[in-house]
Amino acid sequence: MELWQLTAAEASRRMEAGQLTSETYTRALLERIRERDPLIRAWSWMDAEYALRQARERDREPRRGPLHGIPFGAKDVLNTRDMPTQHNSPIYYGHRPNEDANCVAVLRAAGMVVMGKTETLEFASGGRKPLSRNPHNPEHTPGGSSSGSGAAVGDAMVPIALGTQTGGSTIRPAAFCGTYGMKPTFGRISFEGAKHYSVQLDTIGLFGRSAQDLWLTAQAFRLTGAEAPPTGSAAGLRIGLCETPMWKDATPDGREALHRAGKMLAEAGAKVSTLVLPEPFDRLTEQQDVIMHEGGRGAFLPEYFGAGHLLHQEFRDKVENKRGFTSEQMRYVIDQVALRRMEFEKLIGDLDAFMTLSTPGEAPHGIKSTGDAAFNRMFTAMHVPCITVPGLTGRNGLPVGIQFIQRRYEDEKLLRVAAAVATVLDPATAGSR
Repeated sequence: MELWQLTAAEASRRMEAGQLTSETYTRALLERIRERDPLIRAWSWMDAEYALRQARERDREPRRGPLHGIPFGAKDVLNTRDMPTQHNSPIYYGHRPNEDANCVAVLRAAGMVVMGKTETLEFASGGRKPLSRNPHNPEHTPGGSSSGSGAAVGDAMVPIALGTQTGGSTIRPAAFCGTYGMKPTFGRISFEGAKHYSVQLDTIGLFGRSAQDLWLTAQAFRLTGAEAPPTGSAAGLRIGLCETPMWKDATPDGREALHRAGKMLAEAGAKVSTLVLPEPFDRLTEQQDVIMHEGGRGAFLPEYFGAGHLLHQEFRDKVENKRGFTSEQMRYVIDQVALRRMEFEKLIGDLDAFMTLSTPGEAPHGIKSTGDAAFNRMFTAMHVPCITVPGLTGRNGLPVGIQFIQRRYEDEKLLRVAAAVATVLDPATAGSR
């Protein structure tokens, strides 16, 4: 195995044993980036020598924890004190904040190496498209808006990356790029120092090359109480398989993949049952869309007033409320979503996880669209933790992710489920932990 192929968990074990240095690992990843990024274009900013300087500093220090010396990428809507944060917007070309976003600061304090900034849809919400391509087929989208983070981890340029999710911006690119992605419970990771779109939905997302990589990253944010990554099998897990109200948007590949995954887990000893969401859940996706777009009225006011001539028309329309959101509509929608959150808690019951597709199917052809977030929006609106697990593919050989969900604040339980189902759905990666 080449060093760039190591998961963060395996690299950490080698570093702990004195068999690998951060500098050596970082050099291997930088070489991978040098070879692949001209095609994949996952990175919006990179300084190889600065990354190596950080790695050498980590090698001289006592280990701070399991992530010490491990490189990560940061989505370019997250402030970084020592590199540009440009939001893929002409308004912010060359912009250098004077402090890190909270999530970047946490990983830096854990001893990680900030490798660089990853490509994003403009302001993680619309406008200018990222240049990133799918590492499994560059003619297809990597998803978005955390396009570069998904592509960088999916192409093994870096083992861990940070993203954001307002609709499907972490789960979707992780699924399209064939890697692990987690949207934690809303608010569990501080959004301070990140560019907001909707303060009622925006969530920091995590990308990793294995379920154990997610665990280690989540542990740094205190989403888990135990330090050791989980082990175990899928036998005995209680899984509720649900097609969701968005099933009409699923492709034949996606439909086949979800039911194949359910069968694989059942054959491994999991207790897989079929769930149908009550009729009021049918409107959740539309309600999330209203909350999300209405958030843009305030989110982009500074750019609208300060640099309106450079602001993409899509954001001007949000500020000007071109969709005509009313006070009555907003109160109704927010109340309805709150009711669904409580109903979902009861529906989960004693299940270990709720299971559905991460995306409608394989990544669509072309890079002008970031794909459909149909299978993400309702769960983002409900503030629940979600993890996408790779391993299955569609007819074109592209990844199809399977999404696992739990009730709010059950992030650790969901991480354990992800590690267990990975032994069935993604045994090659699970076996390398």
